[in-house]
Amino acid sequence: MHNLAEIIYQFLAGRFGQSALLEPVFTLAAYLIPCIVALSLVSVISGLLTYFERKVSADIQNRIGPNRVGPYGIFQFIADGVKLLMKEDIIPDAADRFLFRIAPYIVLSSTFLAVIVVPFGGPFIIADLDIGLIFIVVVSSLVVVGFLMSGWASNNKWALLGGIRSAAQMISYEIPAALSLLTVILITGTFSMQQIVMKQGPWPWDWFIFHNPFTFVAFFLFMISGLAEINRLPFDFPEAESELVSGYNTEYSGMRFGIFFLAEFANIFVSASITATVFLGGGNIGLDPYTSGIAPQLFMVLVFFAKVVPLCFVTIWVRWSLPRLRLDQMMSMCWKYFIPLSFSCLVLTALWLLAFNGNGVFWRISG
Repeated sequence: MHNLAEIIYQFLAGRFGQSALLEPVFTLAAYLIPCIVALSLVSVISGLLTYFERKVSADIQNRIGPNRVGPYGIFQFIADGVKLLMKEDIIPDAADRFLFRIAPYIVLSSTFLAVIVVPFGGPFIIADLDIGLIFIVVVSSLVVVGFLMSGWASNNKWALLGGIRSAAQMISYEIPAALSLLTVILITGTFSMQQIVMKQGPWPWDWFIFHNPFTFVAFFLFMISGLAEINRLPFDFPEAESELVSGYNTEYSGMRFGIFFLAEFANIFVSASITATVFLGGGNIGLDPYTSGIAPQLFMVLVFFAKVVPLCFVTIWVRWSLPRLRLDQMMSMCWKYFIPLSFSCLVLTALWLLAFNGNGVFWRISG
């Protein structure tokens, strides 16, 4: 059994017996149940990240931050969600009502689809697809469609400009991000997220970030490109309120407005999860994730989150520490530096594997 869907299917088949009539029901339940659990988990994590960002920004700026709703203000994100649900949902008269309504859900669905192939440690992965990394790259492109759709459907020139700038930014930075991931694919020979975790080890010198000098550079290229893809400072041009009112979401209100930001904070978690899985060993503790007992499997989950949380913190820390770049600086950095660098890392990693037969940590070899 290689994922949660198979585990649930085997449990249902063992509990109710094999039957040609019940097989489609078992299959649907096997995928639907972990999807609902994972989506609920990611929604809660996104809410907690909004609280975490407020607290981190308050510490950086010598403020208090949320401290009223619950202990230390921990339930502030729930109060914000209730407030957004109670606000009026306004749709402009001249807007394309259908596209205007579904655009936020397309953005959010892109994030949740990526969660399907993220290994949370041990066997806790919804579907271990053989094309896991390709799947993530493909579904992340849906965000571009959602942003363009929201800007165009609003019938607002500022929103349209925000959508167009968002598409240009995200399509550009998808290239170095994908090339950085390819350096690891060259080493592992697989697109499966679970297999990528298993081909690493429990210790830092077993992780792919330290496999060779070029994967080390690729890690930072992917991290920075990820910031651009999820519209975080210093790359938040799609929401540059000082220039475009509020960008692609100018005309949105109520919960539809909140869904865009729920997707943004969910993307912080997903981006950190991909980084931890591909470059930092994921939840690998040196044991087989499928044959180990429940205690080691739960410990793998803790190890996974112990790597993801600091990456989320860095993402938030960068936002409150760096100013926004100019648009021309951002695009020049991608096309003049990041794409050539990421392509060079890919080619040089291939040459490294040919020269050293795929052997590990670069300082051991060079030493």
